[in-house]
Formats: sequence, structure tokens, C-alpha cells
Amino acid sequence: MTSAAIRTIRERLFRQSVRFVAPLESKVRGLLLGWTVVVALICLARILFPATPATGLSSLLVLLVPHMLILASPFLAYWAANALFPRGTDFAQPEIRLARIGNWRSLGALAAREHPAFGPVGVMASLLLGMLLNIPVRTAEFMAGVPAMTGSSPVWGQMIYFAMATDLIVMNFLYAFCFFMALRRMPFFPRMLLLTWGVDVASQISIAEYVSGAPHLPAEVAAAIVPLLTSNLQKAFISIVVWMPYLLLSERVNVTYRWRQPA
Repeated sequence: MTSAAIRTIRERLFRQSVRFVAPLESKVRGLLLGWTVVVALICLARILFPATPATGLSSLLVLLVPHMLILASPFLAYWAANALFPRGTDFAQPEIRLARIGNWRSLGALAAREHPAFGPVGVMASLLLGMLLNIPVRTAEFMAGVPAMTGSSPVWGQMIYFAMATDLIVMNFLYAFCFFMALRRMPFFPRMLLLTWGVDVASQISIAEYVSGAPHLPAEVAAAIVPLLTSNLQKAFISIVVWMPYLLLSERVNVTYRWRQPA
């Protein structure tokens, strides 16, 4: 393949990334509406047909509250993003640099904006898409792999249900929050994504230890939970291995989020 052909492919992919990223802000409400319709229907089906029937209000709340928080988690991230870093606002760089690999020259806010590598497009669009897709994928895995429990369920069932639901709520919120940070060029985005990966890994390990201590846990249930935790761990580690070097060394990331270019 000639250099001209490679350049043509790169330019076409770059234009496609721009077409993907540019309308995201205006499409957020539509995406949230779609999320609400689909996830609400799934939650309703799980609430109507739980693993064990509810025997009272407290038993019903055990079933309802986690599903309502799962449904609300992306909305909470969107509201938090609007409150903390509104669209179209530039924020000061952190005083202490953590990413010190490479030789870089600082840019002012205007110089960074005018730089050809400024903006969450190109390869960065793939990272944005990955964070966005992570939310429905993990939600689908939870809905398919973890039965809906009420307060009348066995203790081990409630422990698994609460642990996995809490993990899903927190991680959906964090990945959605990171998505908005990246889309709005928030300087703290790379640090927040690193923190989110760390929380993801620690959460899966903690759940494994917590669930293993559940009283009278059937062996077949424990075996069924392992693939879900392993899948989440693998996705987190793959993300770290693939994206950490890019977040540290990419000119686009450094220009967009750190306001610096190669020296």
C-alpha cells in the first residue's frame, strides 16, 4: 500500500471521527432518552418477575431501589458534568503535572485551541466511543447474569445482587462522567479516567472477596459469578494497557487536555 493510499485512509478516518464527535453534545439528550426507554422496560420486566416474590414494602424496596439507581446513573453523571464543567467553558490547568514523560512546550489557552491537534477527535474518538459503549454493555451483562432479588431472597442472593448492582451504578456513573470530561476538554480528564480504571479493578476484586464470604453460597452460583467479574477485570486491564500510553504520549491528548505540544 502506497503512502498516498495510507494518507487517504487516515484522512477519511479522521473525517469520520469528526462527524462522530461533533454532534455528540446535541445528541446527549436523545441518547439519554433512548437509554431510559430501553433500560426502563428491562427493569420493569425484572421487577415484575423477580427471582423471589416481595413479601412487604421493605422487601420490595430491595428490588426497586437498585434498578432505579441503575436507570438514573448516566443522568446523574450528566447533571454533575453540567454543574461542575458546563459546556463551552475553559478550565485552568492543574498546578502539579503528573504526566512528565516526554519533552513538551507549554501553550496558552488560545494557542492550544488554534493548534491542529486540538480536540477529542481522531483516535480520541475511539476512546470516547469505548467509554460510551461500556455503559450499555456492562448493564446488559448485569441484567443477563444477576437475577433480581427481593428482601425475601437468601442472604447470599441479596449480597450478590447488592454488590453487583452497586458496582454497576458506580461504574456507569464514572465512565459517563469521564465521557463528558473528555468531550468538554476538561484538563483533569486523564487523571479521572486513571482513577476510574483503578476503582473498576479494585471493585471487582472486592466483590469477589465479599461474595466468597456469603453464607451458604451454592458452588454453582459462585461459578456463575466468576465469568462476569473476570470479564469486567479483563476489560479494565485491556483499557489500561491500550490507552495509558496514548494518554501519556499522544500529541492530541497533550494539546487538548494539558495545553502543551512537543518541544
